[in-house]
Amino acid sequence: MSSRDTPVKVQFVGNATLLLRYGPLTLLTDPNFLHRGQHAHLGYGLVTKRLKEPALTVGQLPDLDAIVLSHLHGDHWDRVARRKLDRALPVLTTPQAARVLRTFQGFNRVTGLRNWEHRSLVKDGHQVRLTAMPGRHALGPLRGLLPRVMGSMLEFGPEGGPVRLRVYVSGDTLLFDGVDEIARRYPDTDMAALHLGGTRLPGGLVVTMDGRQGAEFARRLGPRFALPVHYDDYSVMKSPLSAFLDEMACRGLEEQVVHCDRGQIATLTPGGAQVHVR
Repeated sequence: MSSRDTPVKVQFVGNATLLLRYGPLTLLTDPNFLHRGQHAHLGYGLVTKRLKEPALTVGQLPDLDAIVLSHLHGDHWDRVARRKLDRALPVLTTPQAARVLRTFQGFNRVTGLRNWEHRSLVKDGHQVRLTAMPGRHALGPLRGLLPRVMGSMLEFGPEGGPVRLRVYVSGDTLLFDGVDEIARRYPDTDMAALHLGGTRLPGGLVVTMDGRQGAEFARRLGPRFALPVHYDDYSVMKSPLSAFLDEMACRGLEEQVVHCDRGQIATLTPGGAQVHVR
């Protein structure tokens, strides 16, 4: 199969952890391998209990070419990742997270990307270009209390050739006006992996999209397909997957939803950009 016909295979590991394969290239997003019953640290003394088991362990991962980290929270970069992932792996993340990983955790190939900055990975004639997208983990004056978050636009295609497939990963963002700018710059997004869950912190602060926000985000971004993730893995998540599905149906977007359980693989093909799940 030539690189122009190569599909993107997205395996849902759990929470926001995705394994993306494009020919010889393999990326891992937001590595979270805590087991069910263990607790993730969210900062300021806050912890949350994991309710679901991840589909893979670190030891079951294939060889990786890079890690894409949306932000530094314990349910996206946990103590298992910190201890067991190869510290020589390239990590693409926010400038804030990059400083911590380099200075305190010994990961020496970390790149901090500001909004709209990009990096490319090339291997055996296949290329993925990652561009950092804006996101908002909280709105208003509360933004300063939470780490900066990076969405990612991943563009796959042959080395030096045209983009064949685009996959957007939202990161832990709320619905905000920046989604319209993303849609303007990238009107042909094939699939969007949306971080949902309506994560609720003490005091009622909601810091990830609930079902309504996620469906509205999908409507405004306009991807061909929407893959819901990050919705029921932790005790702080209060908006179930069913809320997102109902809201997508209300907008007439139910056929865009990719129903992919933990461990399953959604295969996105070029051209007609069809998705098959197994």
